[in-house]
Amino acid sequence: MFGSFNPIHSGHLILANFMAEFTDLEEVWFVVSPQNPLKQKASLLSEVHRLALVRLAVEDQPKLKVTNIEYHMPRPSYTIDTLTWLSDKYPEREFVMICGTDIFSHFHKWKNYLEILRQYTLYVYPRPGSSLGKYAENPKIKRFPAPLLEISSSFIRKGIHAKKNMAFWMPEKVYNYILEMHFYEK
Repeated sequence: MFGSFNPIHSGHLILANFMAEFTDLEEVWFVVSPQNPLKQKASLLSEVHRLALVRLAVEDQPKLKVTNIEYHMPRPSYTIDTLTWLSDKYPEREFVMICGTDIFSHFHKWKNYLEILRQYTLYVYPRPGSSLGKYAENPKIKRFPAPLLEISSSFIRKGIHAKKNMAFWMPEKVYNYILEMHFYEK
């Protein structure tokens, strides 16, 4: 499950837990991306802190793992490069990509997106207001009825900035770390 996780929140964790418990996956790995090539870097919390927040969020969940592999790759990081590296490093494992239907409106802009579809299975969950579009009949895409969640990291950042109580939107350890470090306040 790729993402900036800026910050990680309950929506990410609910989806990861759903995939770990209600599909054939043995584990879900959070791939923390230092820089998404389609997003502005200026709005990102330091990669060290985002990684720490994800580790805090999943530390007591044996089926949820965290990797910082993209921190050691050229930037910006591209999904196909990361999947290829993981497959080469762990040949005994089969990797899939977990994503929401919202990526398919711009999936054609991804580096080697057809190669991703050729080599990997995509486990797709619904996102409000989006669909698979022309990819709906692709046999490498498996759809799962994960709960529809309208939680976003940008909403949480805005709430913290506005001094709202955002405690219920993320694990307590994550929220406390954010408050202690005064993240997203400015």
